[in-house]
Amino acid sequence: MTERYFPLWPLIGLFSGLLLATGLQASECGSDYTPIHRIQGAGDVTPLQDQVVTTEGVIVGDFQGPTPRLRGFYIQDTATDNNPAYTGRSNGLFIYNHDAETVRLQQRVRVTGTATEFHGQAQLAAVRAITVCADDQSVAATPIRLPFPAAVDGVPYLERYEGMRVSVPQTLYVTDVFRLGRFGELTLSTHERLWQPTHKFPPGSRAQALTIANQHNRIVLDDTLNAQNPEPIVWPTPYGLSASQSVRGGHAVRGIVGVMTYTWGGHRSSPDTYRIHPVQTLTRLPSNVPLPKFDATPNPRLSAPAEIGGRLRVAGFNVFNYFTTLGSGSRCGPQGNLPCRGAANQREFTRQRDKIIAALTAMNADIVGLVELENNDYSAIADLVSGLNQRLGADQYRFINTGTLGPDVIKVGLIYRPASVVPVGDYAVLDRQAGFDDVRNRPPLAVTFQEQSSGQRLTVAVNHFKSKRAAELDNEPACQRHPPGLADCDQGDGQGYWNHTRTRAAQALVEWLATNPTGQGGEHRLIIGDLNAYAREDPIRTIEQAGYTNLIRAHLGDQAYSFSFGGQWGYLDHALASTRLSAHVTGVTVWNINADEPPILGASMAYQSPTQHTTLYASDPFRSSDHDPVIIGLDL
Repeated sequence: MTERYFPLWPLIGLFSGLLLATGLQASECGSDYTPIHRIQGAGDVTPLQDQVVTTEGVIVGDFQGPTPRLRGFYIQDTATDNNPAYTGRSNGLFIYNHDAETVRLQQRVRVTGTATEFHGQAQLAAVRAITVCADDQSVAATPIRLPFPAAVDGVPYLERYEGMRVSVPQTLYVTDVFRLGRFGELTLSTHERLWQPTHKFPPGSRAQALTIANQHNRIVLDDTLNAQNPEPIVWPTPYGLSASQSVRGGHAVRGIVGVMTYTWGGHRSSPDTYRIHPVQTLTRLPSNVPLPKFDATPNPRLSAPAEIGGRLRVAGFNVFNYFTTLGSGSRCGPQGNLPCRGAANQREFTRQRDKIIAALTAMNADIVGLVELENNDYSAIADLVSGLNQRLGADQYRFINTGTLGPDVIKVGLIYRPASVVPVGDYAVLDRQAGFDDVRNRPPLAVTFQEQSSGQRLTVAVNHFKSKRAAELDNEPACQRHPPGLADCDQGDGQGYWNHTRTRAAQALVEWLATNPTGQGGEHRLIIGDLNAYAREDPIRTIEQAGYTNLIRAHLGDQAYSFSFGGQWGYLDHALASTRLSAHVTGVTVWNINADEPPILGASMAYQSPTQHTTLYASDPFRSSDHDPVIIGLDL
């Protein structure tokens, strides 16, 4: 039975108020105790590991209760001589309280327990006694500002605030939404979203400097839970995430007040990192601390692409594994021996199809290069065109029937509007016979189109180069050496794995196009597709050096993006025009309907409750893929 004592703090001194959970008599409040900064120590591991200690502090974060709550609370020592500005040590500490809910915010408590580390965060566990010393004790939040200074003697800067109540006086911007649906977390940065270093700079010292700067300019805003697949998904405030109420890359966030923690998200896919757990969210009890405020003004959704002019519109669109063979247990590819990648079932496929058709309809392009189609005879691309024609009217679009292309499970394709253009001659494919590595890169497809109104011709080549993932190089011993022993290993220059293969593919592509492979084209050549290389990487520079203009950079500058990875932004989806064609470009846009949006708003129904299958989905263009479409206006 818990005994209750009513403290007279501060009128008659410090003594026991409330003894909780153990039945052991605690020492009096205010008597000798180990200050929190000594438990935290000057390093990133407590120097009092496995020692039983008693300490005191004010509760600044109440996250008690059974999983998925954090199963404890944070206390902070308010003694001025422990200010981290002077000691460099944290005054905050996590108290692991199992599933109990025995104390509340703003109480000063005395705790006896064993000092230890859990997922890199100092805590008291195996708690022997908790005594409430006083109520209604306020603790001012310590302001922190991004970007954060570098580590000192191997100790990260934020370690000095671990477990403390902090505030962020700056406006921050959402730079990563990838884990929002799975773990309820966002990554924020200051000034703007974080850019891929090789989007801004060629591989080398400046790109490496930006890599380091990005590492210091990010913080995770967590939802106070260790839940996977949370419901509700609390960001953005004030209503939480839904299909109509999104939080996008570049949205502003203000008024963050919470506890600085070093924790995981409850699963290895959300690893240990510094996180701010706000004192209040949609799922927490009311407090006198307001919710963080979200502002969509810096990057609102656009229901249609920007105006680009021109009689002719050409688009490139990665359709994120559009497969008509359903189910991950099925086998796909030209030989029927590869795992399928598309929708898990008919309902998911319908959701995916509706979103992609909505996007293609709004793009209103005369020619579209498609990436990540199922590499079957023609079923996938024919199905997509059939859906477009059902929505827009008979024979609005047709497709180039290539059959399978190369040995991969996915391929590229081309669709077109016959009222605007007609293919002339036969299509051409760059494959192994032409000296191209079509095992690692998907074979490029080139078609020459003649504009119906002018009779002018345009050759469009759609591509999908090898990705940056390690794949079969993951366990290659030569890639573990420094410097790496193979050209396709990650060289540490920001270009990832397989850069050599992509660069060779780029060189082979421009040499092939120079031979007029369709036999019908002139000087108007347009390279589109997912080249898996950012704007200033070797493959793109190879194509530029062959006389092609990077249309996205030329018309939109360095602020354009089509893809996000690891909270860093750039474009892998390109439009590169031959010298003669560049003069006929009227405009270029990247329609940001996908990369900015949380993946949980897409077609997949995984990691969602039945209610969320409805609330998080709409048959609109948003999150129809993970890449944004690129659209080019032309007057030939």
